[in-house]
Amino acid sequence: MQAVMTAEEMGAWLEQVFPQVKDDFVVEHIDGVNTVMRMMVQERHLRPGGTVSGPSMFALADVSAYVATMAIIGKEALTVTTNCSLDFMRKPESGKDLIAKTQLLKLGRTLSVSNVLIYSEGSAMPVARANMTYAIPPK
Repeated sequence: MQAVMTAEEMGAWLEQVFPQVKDDFVVEHIDGVNTVMRMMVQERHLRPGGTVSGPSMFALADVSAYVATMAIIGKEALTVTTNCSLDFMRKPESGKDLIAKTQLLKLGRTLSVSNVLIYSEGSAMPVARANMTYAIPPK
């Protein structure tokens, strides 16, 4: 599959359609199959104990799978999450950004399926894994 947007173009488009994510996420890489996104962890992402909250990790997985899908189908803002399975495997390292590595597993006419591994920056072991399914609006 060939990406129809660069990481920079995707970042600019996200700022237009979802300006609320611009302070949290950076699209670092898109190649049509693999997407890499960074979550710039800030105080608002933390829960008691100083670790990144589950909802924040879900947001990273969700936005990353959305970007992976948009990278192929183009600007379809109304593509929506229809299913998510998220496993929290270990505590994210304190004071480090989170990196989502997303692989687009299947892209059909109506559904997109992605696998997302989330890492603390610099760590070789994932802190979470998500399987995400998106519904693509009919054309």
